[in-house]
Amino acid sequence: MIKNITVLLGVLAAVASLSLADSAPEASAQDTKKMVQNNFVETAQKGVKLSGYVDAGYSYNFTGTSPAKSTVNGRFGSDTAQKGDFNLYAVKIALEKALTSENTAQAGFRTDVMIGEDANYLSNRTNVNDGTNNDQNSNALFLEQAYVAIRAPVGNGWDFKVGKFVAIIGYEVVERPANMNVTYGLLWQQYPLFYTGVLSSYKFDEYLDGKLGVVNGSNDDNNTNTAGSGDGCSVIAALNVTAPGGNANWNNNIQYSTNPENDTAVSTSANSTFVGGAQPSSSGSMVIYNSWGNWAPKFASNKLLLAFDSVLGSYNSTTVATTWYGAAAYAKYQFNDWFSLASRGEYLGSNNAGKFGVNGSTTTQGTTNASHATGNNLWEYTLTAGFNVIDNLLIRAEYRLDWGSGAVGGSAGVANSDTAAVSGSGGPAHYAGAEIVYSF
Repeated sequence: MIKNITVLLGVLAAVASLSLADSAPEASAQDTKKMVQNNFVETAQKGVKLSGYVDAGYSYNFTGTSPAKSTVNGRFGSDTAQKGDFNLYAVKIALEKALTSENTAQAGFRTDVMIGEDANYLSNRTNVNDGTNNDQNSNALFLEQAYVAIRAPVGNGWDFKVGKFVAIIGYEVVERPANMNVTYGLLWQQYPLFYTGVLSSYKFDEYLDGKLGVVNGSNDDNNTNTAGSGDGCSVIAALNVTAPGGNANWNNNIQYSTNPENDTAVSTSANSTFVGGAQPSSSGSMVIYNSWGNWAPKFASNKLLLAFDSVLGSYNSTTVATTWYGAAAYAKYQFNDWFSLASRGEYLGSNNAGKFGVNGSTTTQGTTNASHATGNNLWEYTLTAGFNVIDNLLIRAEYRLDWGSGAVGGSAGVANSDTAAVSGSGGPAHYAGAEIVYSF
């Protein structure tokens, strides 16, 4: 009898505990953990690290709503939202098992995923804001990287990335918080974003390292968008020189593509034949040379950082030949542990509307504009104040000014449409914004 009573009390206690689990969040979480303990991803595995950030902010563009497409040409999509706009720029999650420093046969991986308004344009920069902010989409998903890393114990160690990885060209990177400024620059907007293929890296010594790879082409997971036919590919290479002491480096990158590139500029025209728009039917080739560097003068006690970025690109086909070029200068001064000030000045130009499609001319398109004498000229200056409030929390405020041929308004990115040239205001276009970032 006593034994039966004991069993009954035990059952009642179990029922009571389940009721408490339903009403108490902590107890419920613990019970859920027990239920799924045999179905999980082992993030505590040795060498595997989870990191990322949440990036949100507010931007205001003083460009009005007339003409209908009064976007600022040369700016990234989420940086040209009309009037005032709260932004969820990105939630980034990176999972990685990095290669160790040992020169032994080993393997690892890295996967980067971004969700937010930036992801909407990173996955397809041909999305162009139409003056109504309809393209702003914080639910978009962008797979930035997903590759296998391999080290062959040859010489000092020969590393390989196989899969999808970020482009090697340019000083600025995809992650906003890692750049000196909140908004993306003019040059960055024209650079490739990612490749799919194979990239090898080798460090000759502490001063010299290089990269060499073969990929499908820029911003494409396959080769079908390179000229729409044929087996297009790109060869990429880089050589980096590090100064003695490690406080300066000079990086040189080159990319040669056997066919027209995909999505390296903004386009809204179904008939455009410039790089980044609808792919031309003719074959062609693209060459990009990029040189950038940075220097932290020792006399400034690591408080001052100076940098530059430059590019020279050429695209040739049976329908259009375009040369484009640009330069950027950066400076950042860290006044103390919590406050910094950074600035950026840029120029981007081309000999015709065949690259980034902002002409400023009212003549007809076609053969005449293919050799447009005055070309395109865009300028911008940005000033950014940074506040490192507490660990892992960054707040930045920014002012930006854009001007140049057809810098504001018109049909952004439309070029060689065989009807009329792109028109628009030369600016200036003012921007003010703020950003808050928590990294983990």
